[in-house]
Amino acid sequence: MILSVSFSKPVRNIAELMDRPYRKIRVWRRPGAGLARPVYDAEFFTDTQSFRRSFTEAELAAFMQEHAGKSFRAVVERTEDAEITVLANRHGEIRRLSRPLKGPARPSFAASADRRKQYILEEGVPIPFLVRLGVMTKEGKIAAQKHDKFRQINRFLEYIDDILDELTERAAGDGGFSPDRPLRIVDFGCGKSYLTFAVYYFLHCLRHIDVDITGLDLKADVIADCQRLAGESGYDRLRFMVGNIADYADARRPDLVVTLHACNTATDYALDWAIRQGAAAILSVPCCQHELNTRLQANAPVPDASPFAPLTRYGLIRERFAALMTDAVRAELLEQAGYRVQVLEFVDMSHTPKNVLLRAVKKRDADVRSADGQKTIARSREREKALLSALGLEQELDRLRNGTAPGSPEQ
Repeated sequence: MILSVSFSKPVRNIAELMDRPYRKIRVWRRPGAGLARPVYDAEFFTDTQSFRRSFTEAELAAFMQEHAGKSFRAVVERTEDAEITVLANRHGEIRRLSRPLKGPARPSFAASADRRKQYILEEGVPIPFLVRLGVMTKEGKIAAQKHDKFRQINRFLEYIDDILDELTERAAGDGGFSPDRPLRIVDFGCGKSYLTFAVYYFLHCLRHIDVDITGLDLKADVIADCQRLAGESGYDRLRFMVGNIADYADARRPDLVVTLHACNTATDYALDWAIRQGAAAILSVPCCQHELNTRLQANAPVPDASPFAPLTRYGLIRERFAALMTDAVRAELLEQAGYRVQVLEFVDMSHTPKNVLLRAVKKRDADVRSADGQKTIARSREREKALLSALGLEQELDRLRNGTAPGSPEQ
């Protein structure tokens, strides 16, 4: 019996073969469905939308026959006792690989028809680094006061999982990552590194992907603790360094740059470094966006005739407006640098106000250079300049991109 199916790596003409330019499809068996006639739910994803659909067993089989290896070049089917992978190369040659599962199979993604959360890292399964960091007990239960942290970790892993196939295809091709060409990740402002360890565990221990991860932070004592935990856990391709984002240098091009809660303009320096290095993807959760708020306070009052005047009169509203404006400008500048950008909710607002995540995936050079690509960049530049000019402001990432930013990041 099929439990779940994931479709990824769509062919270039996917919009012609199907009704929309889908990037990924996830199918899962509906909980509680009868054994005699299981029913499946599916979610179809484009860059900006998702759509739901249901299948009977026969309909799902027909859909897979039509699209597996044809519309989508990578399909993973999970049954109760096996994982079957269908892979197609650029020449249309299709391979079918099967491996037995050691334990009962479970859907590998979060959605479920009854909204019961299926996490990538599961409660009840002890994970050594989470036990050491105090998130889990030795029995695998989530520690008191750590449920929000556990949800945050899983949410972040879902955002990586969504772009993992694209990262693999762009960086390593059909052969995937290897010890000689690992998936390279840099985590700026890693702090206690809950998420850094989680990314390593997810990619290397669960997905068996060769990785090379570096965590960077200014706090020497915190970095020492992280390095010790990495050694005790046997994570030999995970290392931590003391350093400033502005001074960090690595000759190897990163595949993924992570910056979580890097304070104020430190986020801008991390984004600028990622862009200059040609990172294939960037995940950023900004923090403490003081810069534009400080500049708004220092400038003369915005004229009453300005449409922005009501947003700058009151301190609390001005602070929130400045934070949103900061991230909007960052998103536009990433777009101008040739990235496909999404602004997503990291965790629910009830858990933390620092819940905006910028996810940027580098477009192919041909797409950026095309007429449509250049028009997209031009429109983005126009929007960004119009917003800042209307308020007489400058933003740090804009100055960094133009080579006019002095000094080091404010941290």
